[in-house]
Amino acid sequence: MATLGNRRNGGYARKRLWCAIPVSCALLIIISFTFIFDLGYKHREVTPEVMITPMASPSMGSPPSPVVDRCSGRYIYVHDLPGRFNSDMISSCRTLSKWNDMCPFVSNAGLGPRLNNAEGVFYGTEWYATNQFALELIFHNRMKQYECLTTNSSLASAIFVPFYAGLDIGRYLWGYNTSVRDATSRDLIRWLKSRPEWSTMGGRDHFMVAGRITWDFRRLTDEEDDWGSKLLVIPEGKNMTVLVIESSPWHKNDFGIPYPTYFHPSKDSEVQLWQERMRRIRRPWLFSFAGAPRPNITDSIRNEIIGQCRQSRRCKLLECDNGRSKCHSPSSVMGMFQRSIFCLQPQGDSYTRRSTFDAMVAGCVPVFFHPGSAYVQYVWHLPRNHSEYSVLISEDEVRDGKVRIEEVLERFGKKEVMAMREEVVRMIPRLVYADPRTRLETTKDAFDVTVEGVIQRVKDIKGGRVPDFSEAESWKYAVTGRGGEHEWDHFFNRTSQ
Repeated sequence: MATLGNRRNGGYARKRLWCAIPVSCALLIIISFTFIFDLGYKHREVTPEVMITPMASPSMGSPPSPVVDRCSGRYIYVHDLPGRFNSDMISSCRTLSKWNDMCPFVSNAGLGPRLNNAEGVFYGTEWYATNQFALELIFHNRMKQYECLTTNSSLASAIFVPFYAGLDIGRYLWGYNTSVRDATSRDLIRWLKSRPEWSTMGGRDHFMVAGRITWDFRRLTDEEDDWGSKLLVIPEGKNMTVLVIESSPWHKNDFGIPYPTYFHPSKDSEVQLWQERMRRIRRPWLFSFAGAPRPNITDSIRNEIIGQCRQSRRCKLLECDNGRSKCHSPSSVMGMFQRSIFCLQPQGDSYTRRSTFDAMVAGCVPVFFHPGSAYVQYVWHLPRNHSEYSVLISEDEVRDGKVRIEEVLERFGKKEVMAMREEVVRMIPRLVYADPRTRLETTKDAFDVTVEGVIQRVKDIKGGRVPDFSEAESWKYAVTGRGGEHEWDHFFNRTSQ
């Protein structure tokens, strides 16, 4: 016990001795704390900052999930253009067309007036009298709803130029000289080249919508009687990715995207309900055609198509060659397409037609007579295997009287027809532009598919993965990814349009 007591007393005595001199005790504590703090501070200077996730425990629950940037690789920067390149045109909408008052068609964010459903053709309230040349306005307003916009161009995967090129040139196509037709485009290029965003890649990461056919922007000379502007042939225009409703088979810088239709859903359920309706609707006509002859185009087959349709009891014809034609009535056109199994889509003034997309939205299987009418155009939106959703009949054989359209279509069995119809109905969301004032939750529309295509193209450009090929073979690379001989060569042996 004595020993234990001595130990206790000795320990107590040492404690008393430790703090017997208050000043020395305090000084020692300060020196020790300073030394420890200095070591810790120096250690932080050389150690990278890390985020430590605490271990899970019954009281803490699961560790927090790391933050995932859903927009990584999808950011888009939008140039804030002066109003003369877009909004001023809308304010002066009466000047947009020599032939029509475009003011009603730029209403509702570019969708145009709402359509009534007096004839029971449409379903719901998401139908509008949309002009086929209103795509720039629709796309721009849709871009404002895009979930991955950024004000930091260095984060952007692509840079959008909201120039209304089609509305601009539409004002000057008739009765204006080449200087006037080129003025706004050249003004835009000067503005873009003054921006730091342009200098990063010389415009190769920029994209824009020119809502007309490519030939309206591909004037090759300065002759006054030559058509269109030079937007897509000047070097800066060739650097950008330009989205048009009809692209050139022989050039690299333009890509076809769907014409706007009358259908602009604002909810996923509206798309699904329409698809189901198109699956179930009764279709009494084997095939149909809405259009007019093209007497000024020597190799047009429209006369032959109209003649064959008139001779068939299984064809419905909607002739568009007079001012009172029902072709100008959306309900008449869509009603006919809804009641047809196949819809004929020959070339018009150019390769493509808006009618193609109206027909497919109506669940009608398109019949093409030239691969330039769809297959080499809308490579982001249509399946590569064109026989899954369409029929191709050579226009040469129709012109030469070697085939009858009705006989070709009758050869398809019921299962084949049902499979093609189902594929067309399945494609509908990718072919329509949702109401730009809203955003669909899970359905990808034509805008979404287009943006994905643009971002992938810019990524390929940055990564050096765009093959170097002759522009004359652009259509082959769009369809097959390679050049060389192709079964469609005879369709594209013309070098001008």
